[in-house]
Amino acid sequence: MKIAQVPPLYEAVPPRLYGGTERVVAHLCDALVDLGHEVSLFSSADAATRARLVPVRDQAIRLDPAPFKSDLAAHMAMLAEVRRRAGEFDVIHFHTDMVHFPFFEDMAGRTLTTLHGRLDLKDLPEVYRRWRGFPLVSISDAQRGPLSFARWAGTVHHGFPADLYRFSPQHRGYLAFLGRISPEKGPDRAIAIARRLGLPLRIAAKVDQADVGYFKEVVEPLLAHPLVEFVGEIGDAEKSDFLGGAAALLFPIDWPEPFGLVMIEAMACGAPVIAFDRGSTREIVEHGATGFIVRDEDEAVEAGRRISDLSRRDVRRRFELRFSATAMARRYLDLYAGLQDRPPAGLTAASA
Repeated sequence: MKIAQVPPLYEAVPPRLYGGTERVVAHLCDALVDLGHEVSLFSSADAATRARLVPVRDQAIRLDPAPFKSDLAAHMAMLAEVRRRAGEFDVIHFHTDMVHFPFFEDMAGRTLTTLHGRLDLKDLPEVYRRWRGFPLVSISDAQRGPLSFARWAGTVHHGFPADLYRFSPQHRGYLAFLGRISPEKGPDRAIAIARRLGLPLRIAAKVDQADVGYFKEVVEPLLAHPLVEFVGEIGDAEKSDFLGGAAALLFPIDWPEPFGLVMIEAMACGAPVIAFDRGSTREIVEHGATGFIVRDEDEAVEAGRRISDLSRRDVRRRFELRFSATAMARRYLDLYAGLQDRPPAGLTAASA
């Protein structure tokens, strides 16, 4: 099968540091190639892939030092190139939310669109009612809730190669927080949990410009506590050591998490996850096997006292069984094949 993969251009594929969508696309491309398919990746020139790279920008947007740049212009140019070469592919797989809909309305039936973000935003329903011809993929069943009416083709959980991160049979006695500093991710709650348990907490996280105020006002004052260490943003190369050394990953979210890639990254290293019961967590964490699902800080503290009940080797085995890149790729191949059986493309709310 000839497949085009079209990720956003904000990060390299895979990202140099923080980034979820582009990382998943990188693993999907490589797994599809390994399964014998012809894959073309439309991305920035700094991508690292076994697919055929079609460079559409010199480098990913976020780490580009140019002082003035337009992410909209970059994505429009990319979509124009995908459109020009659309006839070369059996399926075009978009990871760009809805920005491609007006450009590909006449061939929507040959496309698949994975939605990677939260869907409870005010303006989204009208878009997905207007462009009903595009088959959509959710990354968890929970993600679908706000757009239950949309044209869902299936759910595919994320995965990555089993050898990407190193399994650690022994931890080094600290708790870990990995991801992004923002109110919905709950780093302040992670610090409170660690302090109540009397355990060190290491925080490896990115601070977006939008969250600088929250970081300065809420999180930074908490970093002075002797149990708390702020590591900063890390990439894949550092994750095996960081997560493998953790007794557990704290995931105290307060938002409808669509997936939570860091949860399976921790599992790959053998670290169980203590996750708040929001969004996808019940689909990812197996309570009492790969971690604990909790409702509040008190339950998180109690779960922290039970971490030694879990086998790190079993946590790793469950990751290998459920979240491999090959399993992810095979599920997408099923969906690609199913496009042939769907109604004609181009059906919209306006024309229905």
